[in-house]
Amino acid sequence: MERKRKIDTGERIITPNVNENDFGIEEGLRPITLESYIGQKKVKENMRVYIEAAKNRGESLDHILLYGPPGLGKTTLSNIIANEMNANIKTTSGPAIERPGDMAAILNNLNEGDILFIDEIHRINRLIEEVLYSAMEDFALDIVIGKGSDAKSIRIDLPKFTLVGATTRIGLLTAPLRDRFGVINRLELYNPEELSTIVKRSAKVLGIEIDEFGALEIARRSRGTPRIANRLLKRVRDFAEVKYDGVINDEVAKSSLDILEVDKNGLDNIDKKLLLCMIEKFDGGPVGVENLAVSIGEEAETIEDVYEPYLIQQGFIKRTPKGRVVTKLGYDYFGLKILGGNEDD
Repeated sequence: MERKRKIDTGERIITPNVNENDFGIEEGLRPITLESYIGQKKVKENMRVYIEAAKNRGESLDHILLYGPPGLGKTTLSNIIANEMNANIKTTSGPAIERPGDMAAILNNLNEGDILFIDEIHRINRLIEEVLYSAMEDFALDIVIGKGSDAKSIRIDLPKFTLVGATTRIGLLTAPLRDRFGVINRLELYNPEELSTIVKRSAKVLGIEIDEFGALEIARRSRGTPRIANRLLKRVRDFAEVKYDGVINDEVAKSSLDILEVDKNGLDNIDKKLLLCMIEKFDGGPVGVENLAVSIGEEAETIEDVYEPYLIQQGFIKRTPKGRVVTKLGYDYFGLKILGGNEDD
């Protein structure tokens, strides 16, 4: 008997950023211990040492900065750190903190040993950032009461806490803020084997039947990102249940992902549009991001933050002082030959 399930559609499926279809599913799939956290071996090993040392001394952890592309598990790791430290975690984001008073209120409500997680910490404005300086360094809050000649400054002591900041753009953090983090960890893209393990674990949690080959096929097309892998698993499940027998194998994964227009390299139509635009309209480059944005009808920031990083990491394009250039690998992808000597000598 054929089971009915609506196949999810919506925004770009391989964006590493959170979309509305991720809410609910991500929470249930997140590991809660370092032992069950897959990948990021060096980060895990270091954090295990820092956590054990802090617990042995009965102290809070040093402030921690996690950075790297979106979707790699920065939020998950912050929750694991809190769990391993047996601490409460309070979560906010840079854009949500609008005034210095908001930041002061958050800090004043922390308890001894709490973890404060600030996502997109690079988007905190300078006035709010200054409130963090004394809080992170001296565990104190300096507040000015009154105005003009009647103004006076008072200092409020804060409990010892750990700030965990997450950012996809570490270059936008000011040096004074960055220097106040005692631990700085970069999260790297996952390899297909690690992602395959994540896919199989997620399938088990979701009650999806999947074999080794089906998991690996999803992993290969997930752009090195667990969030994308879990999203693709969810979509392939829909095709498996509607068009097949509910089991995800190699054939089901390949055909489903082909229908979703995610190719074996993890590229979709937008990636191809961007590459072909550079080749056909700008002779492969160099081209500035603003010109490229106008040509394909996208925001320059979206190209820089969402599309470009993976294409660079996979070697399809490169940045030069004069602009972006399509590499030989990018031309080979379309079966084209480089014209105009764009490849470096």
